[in-house]
Amino acid sequence: MTQETGTGATASCPRVGFVSLGCPKALTDSELILTQLRAEGYETSRTYAGADLVIVNTCGFIDDAVKESLDAIGEALAANGRVIVTGCLGAKAGQGGGNLVRQVHPKVLAVTGPHAAQEVMDVVHQHVPRPHDPFVDLLPEARAEFRGVAGIKLTPRHYAYLKISEGCNHRCTFCIIPSLRGDLVSRPVGDVLTEARALFESGVKELLVVSQDTSAYGVDLKYRTGFFDGQPVKTRLLELCTRLAELAEPFGAWVRLHYVYPYPSVDEVLPLMAAGRVLPYLDVPFQHAHPAVLKRMQRPASGERNLERLMRWRELCPQLVVRSTFIAGFPGETEAEFETLLDFIREAGIDRAGCFAYSPVDGAAANALPGMLPAAVREERRSRFMAVAEAVSAARLSRRVGATMQVLVDHAPALGRRGGVGRSYADAPEIDGLVRLLPPEKASRTLKVGEFTRARIVAAEGHDLIAQPL
Repeated sequence: MTQETGTGATASCPRVGFVSLGCPKALTDSELILTQLRAEGYETSRTYAGADLVIVNTCGFIDDAVKESLDAIGEALAANGRVIVTGCLGAKAGQGGGNLVRQVHPKVLAVTGPHAAQEVMDVVHQHVPRPHDPFVDLLPEARAEFRGVAGIKLTPRHYAYLKISEGCNHRCTFCIIPSLRGDLVSRPVGDVLTEARALFESGVKELLVVSQDTSAYGVDLKYRTGFFDGQPVKTRLLELCTRLAELAEPFGAWVRLHYVYPYPSVDEVLPLMAAGRVLPYLDVPFQHAHPAVLKRMQRPASGERNLERLMRWRELCPQLVVRSTFIAGFPGETEAEFETLLDFIREAGIDRAGCFAYSPVDGAAANALPGMLPAAVREERRSRFMAVAEAVSAARLSRRVGATMQVLVDHAPALGRRGGVGRSYADAPEIDGLVRLLPPEKASRTLKVGEFTRARIVAAEGHDLIAQPL
């Protein structure tokens, strides 16, 4: 995801350009920095040329993301010359152990790692002193991109990401996230709930809960009891979801969970989904299904238990939709192990699946594993996986035809008189399918972005559904 942000600038205020790259977790870091900039009276510029300096929030997880981030830094340097780099790439080492960003772009003003808002602000203050009166230009809460105590958001007004923790305690051999973002650090539950309430009150209709490991929320704090509105709340996923559901209910809003590892504790959340209080949707990063491959990956569960747990979840909540990501061609993966993965996709009925052909990432332990497969084999297995996954997804989507579903409208030109685009509970923004809304049959019927509409599903096409607004 790339976000170039701006609020329009006035000549009397120092202006900062901003580029946000990477995942929703990085996006929330960008929102925090932008909120602090605005609170201190800085404006954000829509152009590099019009900015006093530029901040680039980077991603450094896979090679393509590293290239995109380095290219963005180079573009900002060429157009502006004064660039601060933050985010995951900022923590990545280059050849000989030096900083990679510094090696490629030695002219940057400063480099920080992820979730380093104060460090970024310190550098901004050094190179572009804050306005004389930082309170004069405080962003009023009525501005569209500012949501009270929740701060500036870079998403459309009707949905927002809520980060509940940072870092990860797992040491998966293909992943370098812990080296970039550190071990798990859970946010205080009171802070999380206060931000959630502010978002709902500002008009958010869909709250997307994100972290590196949502299921592990509170583990680092030993599920310590916190407080919200003077009431005790345990720092644990079940209690968090229960309170989020209570906050969302008066606004008719959705709560969607991402990055949920298949731990037994997740079973406790399924009744909330079955009752419609939390969306019956789980984003679960299974990565593989064969026990031997999962062991080489150092994943926290085996393939057999994953399938059993998924079947249990569907017993508790038959309407559950599961999306996941997988890796094909991991070092040492045999044809038989890959076939086990394909069997898992079919038997588990994964509704939405993405797959990467294994690619070595600098610093990942998997690079040293024996049995590296040729690139052509890895890509061929990815293609075979996607063919099976898409067939499974299409079959499950076809079951929706004839059903009436609640759809959150994302796009509705001319008040939807020519139709529009939305999403059902089964579709997270930007990563899943869409519901393509036909023009309403009644001339008086309109659609509005950020509002729900009831629609009858009339067809399934690829990853999307076609629906008639009711």
